[in-house]
Amino acid sequence: MRDWRWVRRVTADPEDGMSTAEYAVGTVAACAFAAVLYQVVTGDSVVAGLGALVSRALATLA
Repeated sequence: MRDWRWVRRVTADPEDGMSTAEYAVGTVAACAFAAVLYQVVTGDSVVAGLGALVSRALATLA
């Protein structure tokens, strides 16, 4: 009976998955994107626009 576990270990692609450095770069990029998105959403023009939209929607219902 042949043990096939060694075959899988030997033939596995060494580039499978992401390495720790790639995870770190991806995490930093995601955090930077989140920070920019937060700044845009909490900006005065966006808050004013959303407030006006909600006010119009509530006025339509009343």
